[in-house]
This record gives sequence, structure tokens and C-alpha cells, in this order.
Amino acid sequence: ICAALDAEVDAFRRRSLLGERYPYVYLDATYIKVRDVGRVVSMACLVAIGVAASGERRVLGLDLAAGNDEGNAWAMFVRGLLERGLAGVRLVVSDAHRGVVDAVHGQLLGAAWQRCRVHATRNALDLVPRGSQDMVAAAIRTIFEQPDEHSASEQLRRVADGLSGRFPSVSELLLEAEPDLL
Repeated sequence: ICAALDAEVDAFRRRSLLGERYPYVYLDATYIKVRDVGRVVSMACLVAIGVAASGERRVLGLDLAAGNDEGNAWAMFVRGLLERGLAGVRLVVSDAHRGVVDAVHGQLLGAAWQRCRVHATRNALDLVPRGSQDMVAAAIRTIFEQPDEHSASEQLRRVADGLSGRFPSVSELLLEAEPDLL
């Protein structure tokens, strides 16, 4: 059964991406336990999701990388997508992991990169006690509820100023991330 599934997964992972343009691509990784040479190890499952011009979302690629080597694997993963025909990428959204950002800038020339607001919010919540996380998350959400870039930028500064006394590290994170978030 597994051999048949392996063949299907392999065909899916190697399929051509020619003929469709994906202006928006989301890149992310999740860690999973994998049996490797008789041992169970943690590996990064790299995922690319493309948004076609029609608005339809499709999984473009999946790959496993050694748990301690995710950063180096991103360039090869993105290069593999390009070799399979990925085209038309205008914006890539991901977390701020150095490996993925470098891969986007090095492989997807001309595409813009934006920091994922969900990941940025999680990063901020990691810096505050559990009892304050709901309040901080609600404050951060107000940034993204603004009608335009100028209003969002002003709201980000208000939120950062409001959090600076109690949570200076969150304030600093928001101010440093502003160009990539907005």
C-alpha cells in the first residue's frame, strides 16, 4: 500500500506547473515526525501554496528537509518549483525565517516578499505572558483592519507606543517588522 502511495505522492511532487501563472505564493514549514532508517526523527515539511489568477489556491510543492537544515533547504525547494514551471510570481508571503527570505530574494527575482501577519503575531505573543496574549493579539489585529496602508502604518505606531511600556520587545518587533508586514 505504501509503495503505491509513494508513487502517487512522487508524481504529485514532480508534476509540471507550466501553463498556469501564480501571482501569489505562500511558503511555510511544519515539523513532523518521520521514520528514517529505522528511527523516528523530526523533519521540516516545506509547503508552497500558489494562488492562481482565478483566485483558486493550489498546493504547488511539498518536500522534507532535515529538522536542523530547514534554512538551507528553501533555496533548493524554490529552485525545484521554478524548474517545474512556476511562473508569474509577484508576491511571496512567509514567516521571517532567514532561509526562506533569502531563497525568495535569490530565486524569485522581481517578486516582492511580505512577512506573514499570522507568524508575526505569533512571534509577538511569544514575548508576552499567557495572561496578556489575548489583549496583545487584539491590539495587533487592529493594525490589519485598517482601510489603507497609511492608516495601518499609523495604527501600528499607536499599538507599538501603547505596548512599549509594558512589552517593549513587542513594540520593537512591530516597528522593525513594519516595512515587511505592511
